[in-house]
Amino acid sequence: MKNIVRLASVFTLLPVAAGIAGAQTTNTAAEAAAASSALSPVDYNFVAQANLGAPFQIDSGRIAEKKATNASIRDYAHLMVVSHAPVVEALNTVLQQKHVAAPPNTLLNGAYDTMIASLEAEQGAPLDQDYVRGQVDYQKGNAALFRYEIQNGSDPDLKEFARHTLPKIEDHLRRALALAKSE
Repeated sequence: MKNIVRLASVFTLLPVAAGIAGAQTTNTAAEAAAASSALSPVDYNFVAQANLGAPFQIDSGRIAEKKATNASIRDYAHLMVVSHAPVVEALNTVLQQKHVAAPPNTLLNGAYDTMIASLEAEQGAPLDQDYVRGQVDYQKGNAALFRYEIQNGSDPDLKEFARHTLPKIEDHLRRALALAKSE
């Protein structure tokens, strides 16, 4: 049960840590060179984290939609599924206009896979609690990531994408906090 919360915390803090350190993990040197030459380290990190975060929200939301015992949690999970598809499309549009592929991040992929597997294995109240706590932690970290891009990014299109998306993240955080209070 606590694994999801711990992993969500790690997942949400890695973007900030990676951005500050300028760390980049890649699958191939060619992908890294193409993406990093087109983007500043801050923008590169932002794209890597945002590109993985939205699919995580969709996949974890689908699990909670089916398995949560509380209707409010299922409704929130459904919101995560339907609201993140347009975010993925918007980010991909910006990247396509720049002729840049999203940088891979294998470290976060491992954390993502572990969190999804934990949610799939859980049932009942533990799943409800872990999903909600994980959402609170995730949304806090995601808001910090998007604020960091707005303040420190150098690509105007990515900064605008972050500005446009941040209010949605803040709304998701408010909703997740409300769910956590009602647990």
